[in-house]
Amino acid sequence: MNGAKPNAREVIARILADERLSTSSHFSERVYGDEPILTTGRQMASYLPDEYRRMRAVSRWQEGEGGADGRWLSEAELFYRQGTLMADFEDDCPYHGTFKSYFPTYNAMSDRQLRGYFTWRAAVRRGIVEETSLSFAYVYLYELINGIGVADPHEGFRALESFWRSYREIAPEIDRFASVWLQDYVVYHGLPAELLEPYKALSFDRSLMALRAADEHARVIAAQAPKRKRGISALPLPARASEEQELFCALDALSTYHLAGSRLYKQQPDALRHVACAVFVRMSSYYQRQRSSSLIESWFGEEVSLSYTMFGSAMFFEPELHANAVYELDPIHRYRCDQGRWTCERFHGSRSKSPKLGSLMRGVDRCLREALGFEHPLKVTGKTPKYVQKFIDEEISAWLSWQAAHAPRHIEIDVGQLAGIRATAAVTCDALLIEEERTGEGSLLEAACAHDAVEESRANDPAKENWPRCSEQGCEVSSAAFSETSIDSTQAKGLTGSHTLRPNIAASSHTSPGTHCGQNPLPATSFAVLDATSNAPLKPAGPAASAPPLAVHELAYLSALLSGDRQAIQDARTAAGVSEDLLMDAINEALFDMVGDTVLEFGADGPALIDDYRDDVEGMLSHA
Repeated sequence: MNGAKPNAREVIARILADERLSTSSHFSERVYGDEPILTTGRQMASYLPDEYRRMRAVSRWQEGEGGADGRWLSEAELFYRQGTLMADFEDDCPYHGTFKSYFPTYNAMSDRQLRGYFTWRAAVRRGIVEETSLSFAYVYLYELINGIGVADPHEGFRALESFWRSYREIAPEIDRFASVWLQDYVVYHGLPAELLEPYKALSFDRSLMALRAADEHARVIAAQAPKRKRGISALPLPARASEEQELFCALDALSTYHLAGSRLYKQQPDALRHVACAVFVRMSSYYQRQRSSSLIESWFGEEVSLSYTMFGSAMFFEPELHANAVYELDPIHRYRCDQGRWTCERFHGSRSKSPKLGSLMRGVDRCLREALGFEHPLKVTGKTPKYVQKFIDEEISAWLSWQAAHAPRHIEIDVGQLAGIRATAAVTCDALLIEEERTGEGSLLEAACAHDAVEESRANDPAKENWPRCSEQGCEVSSAAFSETSIDSTQAKGLTGSHTLRPNIAASSHTSPGTHCGQNPLPATSFAVLDATSNAPLKPAGPAASAPPLAVHELAYLSALLSGDRQAIQDARTAAGVSEDLLMDAINEALFDMVGDTVLEFGADGPALIDDYRDDVEGMLSHA
């Protein structure tokens, strides 16, 4: 060949003519098809497996059957037929170029792009999602929407969701269509709405439903009270935290201003939550009265039923007409199919956060910070309408007024003033003493002498150990002698260190003035039970305890009230000879010292005994 390089065909001919190669087991066992065993680089570039040829052979023109007229296939139907033919095909010829098409289909690809797409698709089905031309990704989404390569709708949903979640990390712009197609896939195939729980559509609708409920609440308020009282909040106080929290979350979700992230909310959540919700209700009520459309309709659109295209902007073909159906995603979002035509009933307007609501919520936060003197104020941005500012100011004022009225009382005690109080009390006490007490005469002196006699007698006679021990602060009674006093065992129960027994010296009227120390150790002295904290008697001691200071007709009237006998009440009232008001006043005054409160009152059915003192009155009447 005179030093010239042999061409490719000559090299191939020499290889095939080699006897050793032709007799090897590798070649002897192969079955050759209608393709060259060895090809050149140019031939490899133009090589196309038979599956692609069969796919290309699917004609756009469809001949009619039985002599009927033929028809042209739509782009969507052609894609569906070609995709169904290639549903299980895999290739191994990567493509490193780019493919861009507004409506990408198999027909729009070159042979090399086709082989590159099916190679990439084979890897995706094995769980390997790699970056490629965005048009390839959309072709794969079209296949899943049309059910190509999946066994049932559930598998199709999982594949569609999985691919979208993976590829959005590479190309976030895929969200624009993929999220809508995912929702359409659930509706079209009647899958459970819970599958869409993690996504924006349902959460947006829930927030909108919370605002609509508040809007309806405002409508009721406007109908019941056209003129709201000044200083009264649009929402009840004390606040209903659970109801307000639901509305607050909806305002935060649909507002461009992030309320839940506010510094004020983190430190005083109750204040910001209540004022923000109340201002929204006031705004909603205002729109009901002054505008032709409601606040929700003005900011988020009107709830109407409009024609709907399933899988809009996608290559989607229905081999059979969809059956009539109604599918409800939630109470404000439902779909209806009638004779293959779909309609969608929902709020048709902005499906994103409202800048008007955001401006309102920021104004609430700013004004509340200013009213509370918050250390991080917000700057004024834009001009707030006067009526909106009025709503904000009034709701803040109502909240602050209620807070001030229900704030816990803070009491400070100046211990430095105690000495002066004691001095004043000593002067008052000295002014109340009689002359005998000033000179050391009278009953107090006799009591002191009696105390000395008791102590001396006790020292000389052990048998008198159980006698009362008296001191200037009071008398102590041993357990053995306790039953001999005027306090019975039931009264003694519950007496603790907070109570003191003191001799009722004034009640010892039978003790003669001439009694001398050591003669009579106060055997008839009665004891009154005193509360150590107030020095007031808990129950009167001595003979007065068993004999209530009531007249016969008053006892009869009280007993009749206790039994509920109407005739007995009338008879007792007649026997008293006075009006019922005066009779009740006399009984209440007579029993006040014993109970410490009024026992009779006028109820809805006339005079009645207060239930809190029923046991006390029954006990008194049983001893009368």
